[in-house]
Amino acid sequence: MIAVRGRTAAAAPGRIYTEQMMVVFAGILLLVNAFYNVVVWPRFWSRISKDPRARDEQGRATTFLTMHAVLIGLALLIAIVSAIAGVWVLVA
Repeated sequence: MIAVRGRTAAAAPGRIYTEQMMVVFAGILLLVNAFYNVVVWPRFWSRISKDPRARDEQGRATTFLTMHAVLIGLALLIAIVSAIAGVWVLVA
């Protein structure tokens, strides 16, 4: 039932199907996003950690390395949240 101006009316079957398809599409898109992030960011991290700008002369981590570590960590956190949300949307 759909509420329109205080009244309830039955939803058209085509509309319900379209809404369900959009939910499935959103769930799949969240899972694709999570997969992409899990594949791409660790490979990027290996390149960043080998970069000469990552360490100073004493071997300590530079701001360059720290900043990229934080950004990659946040991207992987978002990937985890996306995967959980994608599974939740598809199972619900």
